[in-house]
Parts: sequence; C-alpha cells; structure tokens
Amino acid sequence: MVGKYFYPYLMAQTFKFTKYDKYFDDFVMQMKTFVPRPEIKLEEVPAPQKLAPRAYAVVGDVALDENDDVATGRFVLLLDPEGQEAWDGNFRCVTFVRAAIDSEMASDPMLAEVGWSWFLESLSKAGADFRAPSGTVTRVASKSFGQLVGTDDGSEIEIRASWTPTEPSQLMFHAKAWMELLAVTSGLAPLPEGVSSLGQNRR
Repeated sequence: MVGKYFYPYLMAQTFKFTKYDKYFDDFVMQMKTFVPRPEIKLEEVPAPQKLAPRAYAVVGDVALDENDDVATGRFVLLLDPEGQEAWDGNFRCVTFVRAAIDSEMASDPMLAEVGWSWFLESLSKAGADFRAPSGTVTRVASKSFGQLVGTDDGSEIEIRASWTPTEPSQLMFHAKAWMELLAVTSGLAPLPEGVSSLGQNRR
C-alpha cells in the first residue's frame, strides 16, 4: 500500500471538476491500495506544483535485502483538464529510474538504446497505450581517488521518460509500466501476476 496519508495533490486553486478529474481521482485511490511485488517499496511524495493544475507523485525503491537498494525511481501523473499542446492530451506521465549496473553493461556502447527499449517494452507488457514519448538514457560512472581508493567504484543507468496516456480509464497501467521498468533495470526476474517473490540475484 502506498503511504499512510492522503497527500493534497490538488493545487490550491479554483477549478471546474471534469471527467478527467474523475479519472485522476480514481487513479490516486487505486495507487493507495495497490501492492507491488515484494522487492519494491512505494511512498507518496509531494508532487510538483507548477507543471499542471493537478499532479500526483510516488517514489519507488528496489531492495534485494534491507541494506541493498539497487534501484530508485519516481512516477508523476500530471493532469490539465484543458490539455497541453506539447502533451497532445490531458494527462502526462513523467518518470525517472536509476539503477546500479555492472561494469560490463556500463561499457556497452548500446546501453542507451537498450535502456530505451526497456522503457518501451515495460509499457507494452503493462498494456499501456501511449503517444508522444520523450526521454533520455544516461550512463553514470564513478571512480574513487585519494583516501577513497579501495572503495567500490560503480556505474548506474538513469532513464528519464515522459509520455501521454491515450486511454484515461487505464492510467494504472502506466504506473505498473514504471514499476516494471524498476524491476527490469534492477535485474529482477519476471513474476507471474499474483506470485510472490522467493528472492532474486543481483545483476
């Protein structure tokens, strides 16, 4: 279940309630009762207040054990009942995923293309129809020097993406696609719906 409270995701302004607001409210309620796979922990956070009249945000962390977070991410759903030209619609999903990767994958010249394919495949697997996608895939590498020599060097992949859902009644599919992307970038094995995890090996 997401969070313990009903975050005031509604901007402090007067507006006319529309059919899109009903879809938005339904999505928020679904997120509050949704239980993800055991390795993913969700938490509601304050949503950005200047991107759209209404917004809802949640962060997700993937841990293989209590002391080993391997990925983190954020999902934001934006709503503008009047629509925005850049979105080509009334809703916009804005997401971020960052995960640790091994040195072999980090050196793959096709890593960016692979990361973007993970994003598209996650949407497809979740049955999330969309249009107007955009985003970036970034490789982040760190090297220790001086007194930090001997500590673990590391690499990460960072995927930022936004897209417009084409069916407002299926907004939950898009949140599930983001959670699928978290799982894929973390190296978690696919699980049939309703089957509990028995523990996974890190990539």
